[in-house]
Amino acid sequence: MTAASSTTLSAAEARRMTLAAQGFSRRRPDAVSAHHLHRTMTRLGVLQIDSVNVFARSHYMPMFSRLGSYDPALLDRTVISRTTRYVEYLAHEATFMPVEDWALWRFRMQEWRERAERPGGWGRVHARTLDWVRDELGARGPLRPADLRDDAPRERGSWWDWDEAKIALEHLWRCGEVAIAGRIGFERRYGLASQIIPDSIREVIVPRDAAVRELVRRAARSYGVATITDLNDYHRLRDQAGVRAAVADLVDAGELEPVSVRGWERGGRAIPAWRHRDAVLPRRIDRSALLTPFDPVVWFRDRALRVFDFDYRIEIYVPADRRRYGYYSLPMLVGDSVVGRVDLKADRLASTLRVQSAWWEQHARPRADAERVAEELVLAALWQGLERISVSGWGDAANDLAHALHGAETSVERHVHPRE
Repeated sequence: MTAASSTTLSAAEARRMTLAAQGFSRRRPDAVSAHHLHRTMTRLGVLQIDSVNVFARSHYMPMFSRLGSYDPALLDRTVISRTTRYVEYLAHEATFMPVEDWALWRFRMQEWRERAERPGGWGRVHARTLDWVRDELGARGPLRPADLRDDAPRERGSWWDWDEAKIALEHLWRCGEVAIAGRIGFERRYGLASQIIPDSIREVIVPRDAAVRELVRRAARSYGVATITDLNDYHRLRDQAGVRAAVADLVDAGELEPVSVRGWERGGRAIPAWRHRDAVLPRRIDRSALLTPFDPVVWFRDRALRVFDFDYRIEIYVPADRRRYGYYSLPMLVGDSVVGRVDLKADRLASTLRVQSAWWEQHARPRADAERVAEELVLAALWQGLERISVSGWGDAANDLAHALHGAETSVERHVHPRE
């Protein structure tokens, strides 16, 4: 790899720089260990959590995309079930993040608390429920929501409401009074932050400006090259002025370099961008991967369109008869391009990976790209312990993928999707 020597980058160079920063220039290991997961978490900074499980829950996918097949139980043990190294918070949306980062989010916790404590705010209106939840957690330690429900006060009167108790847990978590003490299955265990976050971390005070600057620095490192809006979105800071100030400080410190990227324009004018000093520009990216919709490569839709010419929307909430691409289409990465999207479903009863639909982007090379995507589909099926792959005919890439899959390590079937 070589570092870029010019302050002007081509669009292709920006793509390769981004993918290198995200870990796609590295060879997948022969066997994935906890070390690889920790290293990838350092590179990404956060791992977004999502409950949809039609193929695989989103937080398992970025490791698969970068490292290849691994035992999901390893992620459970390393990240999800333990809180000695990682914890959950709103570091983008709900994410897993290093527990050391807890102090960086005090400004967000404080802002949430201040909104809730305003006259008529939720925290004031439901103070009695909040006190009861605090007392229960203090006396009993970390609990599942169901544990609270089972031992709820049985008084007559209007103060007790189970929905209020569930909201109280989320409220206290957002305020930083409560932390997540791991999960059982996918169910959270809530405990007082003092029970979960070490005092050496919990008592650290980071001023808001310093926290924003550190989060912008990390976002810039994770993206390689980025605009103000990219850096603002990575941790959902919603503070463009603060991000601009942080960028100026980081430029003065020599950590960021202003660059221009050909094709990154709005209204005919170039969009200012910055490159992190550790960013590298590989000569090529020779990797293929299936991406979750919540992968940092594509999670900010404006950036996905600008960097990859990939216009991406999730259609989970779109009525079935109005979906264009499918319920939960995964972007398909080949080399440094997002070449299409594939809607996958793990049919565990039939031990079959169902390709519900598959579509090419305009810049795809169907014959060559189909072979690469087919290899990833086989790997995905094996990763999920599925014996077969079944491809519907919905989408202009479906037949190409079905043809490329013949002779693969899993048997290939065809099925009819209701939209066909």
